[in-house]
Amino acid sequence: MALSIQSLLILFTTLLLKETLVVAETCSNCFTHSRAAYYPNSDEQGTDVGACGFGSFGATINGGDVSAVSDLYRNGVGCGACYQVRCTNSNYCSDKGVTVVITDQGSSHDTDFILSQRAFGRMAQTKDAAAALLALGVVDIEYRRYPNKNITIKIDENSNYPHYFAFVLWYQQGDKDITAVQLCETQNFVCKLLDRSHGAVWTTNSPPSGPLSLRMLLSGEDGDESWIIPVNNIPENWKGGETYDTGVQINV
Repeated sequence: MALSIQSLLILFTTLLLKETLVVAETCSNCFTHSRAAYYPNSDEQGTDVGACGFGSFGATINGGDVSAVSDLYRNGVGCGACYQVRCTNSNYCSDKGVTVVITDQGSSHDTDFILSQRAFGRMAQTKDAAAALLALGVVDIEYRRYPNKNITIKIDENSNYPHYFAFVLWYQQGDKDITAVQLCETQNFVCKLLDRSHGAVWTTNSPPSGPLSLRMLLSGEDGDESWIIPVNNIPENWKGGETYDTGVQINV
């Protein structure tokens, strides 16, 4: 029996809604269009005085593929995040682009990203194309959050048990942000909420003793929140200046 016009309309609306939901579910992989410039400093890496609090490591982290951002900085919440950035000029640019870590805040010529010279050139197909991109100075790009490496803890050199403990988080991935961090004793799981000093720096004046476990609160733009506990703990004999792999990547 032939379908009525009303039935056909209902069927079409249902199929359109399903397609819209599929697009929404996969939009975490979508690219956002913007523009990018690069640091005008003489070397190829980033800056060692960035707003995220990484210090000298802010220039060399991720092999020097780093970036400052404007709106994505969000009062330091965006620090340590990983982004895939690729320019859109097919004459010069590769499909893969470059993966950068956010280490600083800044903007130039209505850009969302100010890449290190190294990262800016790595968006190109060849060395000659990289030189052409650098000569342009500002290019159209597209970007998205991107899983890259395990989240890593870098303990501040001034940390000293039992008086002071501070660290930064590197390689934050996924669509959600780390908005709170707890430091917990592994034996009795007594936890202490840390303070965000600035950028990606988390601090406490009285750190717990023994091996330590982190709990990180992930918050999304939709209001969804969830806690994650890294696989690896901070060892009991932690030292200022050392780095520790958490063993986890955030892909949500």
